Amino acid sequence: MERQRKEGRGQLSTQSGILDQTNYSFKTRFTGEEKGTNPEELLAAAHAGCFTMAVSFALSEKGIEPAILGTEATLTMEGFEISGMHLSITGSVPGISEAEFEEITKAAEQNCLISKALKINITSEAHLI
Repeated sequence: MERQRKEGRGQLSTQSGILDQTNYSFKTRFTGEEKGTNPEELLAAAHAGCFTMAVSFALSEKGIEPAILGTEATLTMEGFEISGMHLSITGSVPGISEAEFEEITKAAEQNCLISKALKINITSEAHLI
């Protein structure tokens, strides 16, 4: 049985076509021997995107348009359990203080849709450039 789990493979496709028969297997998930994706990578990417969109929306509500926003999500696992997610956002946002930017990102950390769906510890940090 152990061998079967390690040899299993499949592909993922999305309705948008952005993923089109993307490799999805034990090796893409745990060994890095093959190019492809895994559930943890997809979850982190979805969370980074959702969080960044929430920050952008909050800024636009204040009449502020960011020049650049980028987020890196770091997912933490303990054994076979996802135990945390850390979101590090960097932005060029004219007309905002570091304190305001951090306040907005902390609200997005807790309130973006993916954050609300996860039952894990979520942290974030904000950097203006």
